[in-house]
Amino acid sequence: MLKWLWISLLVVVLDQITKTVAVDSLVLYQPVAVFPGFNFTLMHNQGAAFSFLSDASGWQRWFFTIIAIGVSIGIVIWLKRLPADHRLTAVSLTLILGGAVGNVWDRMLLGYVIDFIDVYYATYHWPAFNIADSAITVGACLLILDSLRHGRHAHKAHSGQS
Repeated sequence: MLKWLWISLLVVVLDQITKTVAVDSLVLYQPVAVFPGFNFTLMHNQGAAFSFLSDASGWQRWFFTIIAIGVSIGIVIWLKRLPADHRLTAVSLTLILGGAVGNVWDRMLLGYVIDFIDVYYATYHWPAFNIADSAITVGACLLILDSLRHGRHAHKAHSGQS
């Protein structure tokens, strides 16, 4: 199932290109309105998802880097062991892998992750994110959907239903 790794590579490339465009085109913390509810706003996230631990003293950079590398290795091992007919699982895992690598790249080189997508309603802003974060989210949702689908098939097979 390693043949699906091109998806991870595509996510990393798109993520890094869009982050480069954001850095070159935007001013830090200055929103650029695209349409109501959506801005491009360059931000530096030193924490994890939703800026978790972003106020820590710097140790979080290496902590999250090590976690992301460990998760990435685990995903590659999972992919190697995955049966050929589990395509949705493979796509899910490669999306998550590409997102993890895209963000760990930033964290290792810069000490923070570049975020620039700002979604909001009225005065409530969802935490800023990037293409890597989007790939991780979509991959995780697909993985959950696939798990539920396989769980339902396993339950039917176990109970003798068709």
